[in-house]
Amino acid sequence: MTASLVYLDNNATTPVDPEVLNAMLPWFSERFGNAASITHQMGLDASDAVEEARQQIADSLNVGLREVIFTSGATESNNLAIKGTMRSAGRGTHLIVSSAEHKAVLDPANRLRREGFDVTVLPVDTHGCVSPDSVRQALRPTTALVSVMLANNEVGSLNPITDIGEICREAGVLLHCDAAQALGKIDVKPADLNVDLMSLSAHKVYGPKGVGALYVRETEPALRIEPLQHGGGHENSLRSGTLPVPLIVAFGAATQIATDNLDTESKTLHDLRQQCWNQLNSQLDGLTLNGHPENRIPGNLNFSVPEVDGDVLMSNIVGVAISNGSACTTADPEPSHVLLAMGRSARTARASLRLGFGRFNTAADVSVAVSSIVAAVRASQ
Repeated sequence: MTASLVYLDNNATTPVDPEVLNAMLPWFSERFGNAASITHQMGLDASDAVEEARQQIADSLNVGLREVIFTSGATESNNLAIKGTMRSAGRGTHLIVSSAEHKAVLDPANRLRREGFDVTVLPVDTHGCVSPDSVRQALRPTTALVSVMLANNEVGSLNPITDIGEICREAGVLLHCDAAQALGKIDVKPADLNVDLMSLSAHKVYGPKGVGALYVRETEPALRIEPLQHGGGHENSLRSGTLPVPLIVAFGAATQIATDNLDTESKTLHDLRQQCWNQLNSQLDGLTLNGHPENRIPGNLNFSVPEVDGDVLMSNIVGVAISNGSACTTADPEPSHVLLAMGRSARTARASLRLGFGRFNTAADVSVAVSSIVAAVRASQ
């Protein structure tokens, strides 16, 4: 990446905050102990650092320490929540997901279908949101789990998770929520959302790649989740493996920084997004906003451009790092499954752009982005 490139792909990943980097670095070198080696001081120090990070994340979520399970990221958390719960429930039980979920939810659901589980994929509305009533109607006596994301990674829309959670609680069905795109952008409290399982990722909140967490609601008896891997019984026997102490320390620091600055940062991101959208609309005709116009995460802007070839449009954009969909599906030549689920045509879905504003973006970045996109659109028409 050149120094002049304006980065507006913060929904794909965020840069590590310098304060987070400083917190992490010592644990790679002079403080390199294994958190499970508690027979000596270096191991005890590492264990204490892990628990401090766990406390930072637990405080942000307003949950108990034992309810935070460290993983390698949201993809693993999603797999552990969905596969672990369903396999524990047994073949023939029923899973409900939405058609606009991340591939890290849809692919595990498809895998479970091949293993003999029943899977229902719910439709979404034109904003990419799931109707609570559709969840209610899809529930069966055999339903073991519902999985609906909090904030859509492509269009930014927020689902009515609290209402969906109430329906699931009434039916005695567990609710899992992929909240990777929501942490640090809106207030995320599992208890308020009525969720039992929640997936999180550090690299979406100015932490490093390679670490995430799964919130598992503490119940009596405990939720039944079959681990994906075995060996050592780490993380309440749900996720065995040597803990990556530097990454976990960074995740904790990143979460606390985001929580402490949530209101101010959210307003700044909202204002940058609106400035960009207003400027684009003043210079280009016929743009279509993708996602809910108001009920969305503050830094996401996804829109479609009429009468252009999507591949040509992307090739004409210079000086700005943006995307036309999820970073996890950019190798897939098919148009966005989220936009298709929302009722967009394949051509419209391909001619869509996603901008993700982040902590280190400025109004000057908006001007550069607008100039580049306007020029690219006009060159593509």
